[in-house]
Amino acid sequence: MPVVIDLLNSDPRQSGGERPRHPEKAHRPDQPIARKPDWIRVKAPGSPGWAETKAIVKANGLATVCEEANCPNQGECWERKHASFMIMGGICTRACAFCNVATGLPNPLDAGEPDHIGAATAKLGLEHVVVTSVDRDDLADGGAAHFAATIAAIRRLSPNTTIEVLTPDFLRKPGALEVVVAARPDVFNHNLETVPSNYLNVRPGARYFHSLRLLQRVKELDPEMFTKSGIMVGLGETRNEVLQLMDDMRSADVDFLTIGQYLQPTKKHYPVKAFVTPEAFKAYETLAYSKGFLLVSASPLTRSSHHAGEDFTKLRAKRRQLCGQGAGV
Repeated sequence: MPVVIDLLNSDPRQSGGERPRHPEKAHRPDQPIARKPDWIRVKAPGSPGWAETKAIVKANGLATVCEEANCPNQGECWERKHASFMIMGGICTRACAFCNVATGLPNPLDAGEPDHIGAATAKLGLEHVVVTSVDRDDLADGGAAHFAATIAAIRRLSPNTTIEVLTPDFLRKPGALEVVVAARPDVFNHNLETVPSNYLNVRPGARYFHSLRLLQRVKELDPEMFTKSGIMVGLGETRNEVLQLMDDMRSADVDFLTIGQYLQPTKKHYPVKAFVTPEAFKAYETLAYSKGFLLVSASPLTRSSHHAGEDFTKLRAKRRQLCGQGAGV
């Protein structure tokens, strides 16, 4: 996962005294955190490049989900100055069982945030940037206009940067998706996260077929826009369920699939049911390509925005190659 930056720094634990980060999970029984296999372990961050990125983050007063979630890719991504900005604050209106983002009543939107992100993108010299957010069910449009304003600010202040958005599902927010697509990001990403049988326990605030329809609708609105979605494995899904999910995504014309290992953030979160082997990930990758995805990233350490810039370059090259073949070149 690249640097995920929350410009509002709205950790509820830091206001009004210490309190649990996940009060909605406090009543749940503890779930033992399983020992990670060797193939998931990575070096602790500490390279000069990582330190430089950390200094930039600190100097600008930015909070990072990378640190709070203890992402295994933090050392690699920060060394390479990969950045993924998290807009609309650090408090989510949902309480997914896998997620370590704080849940509660979010703060009002910062009208200056889009320009701050555009300026930070230019300052860091990013060739490709990912803009993601918490769920904002409290807003009439789910934050769609804020996404659009952020895209516009990046285009204005860093015109050579390509833009990828990783959006919420905009559930019960009619017209919201259309606003984001009209802002013309280069990649539209929305993660299904897991197979449908897990939604009630793992992603109870979302609806599988709504998320699938969201991705399909992006292609209807703009057939040239790249679409992307990701899932975690190790949540108790079966192999056949993963293969059916791939077919569902291809029916929605999703271009890019990411598959990574679920890692349990705390004892109060959903437990890891299995550590999927690198060989099994490779098999998923092979099967996904056979189903027609333009690009697949499947490995234990794959995260939705990991290597996003390089992957966007590959996506464009793959599409050009296919168009050339279709034209008889």
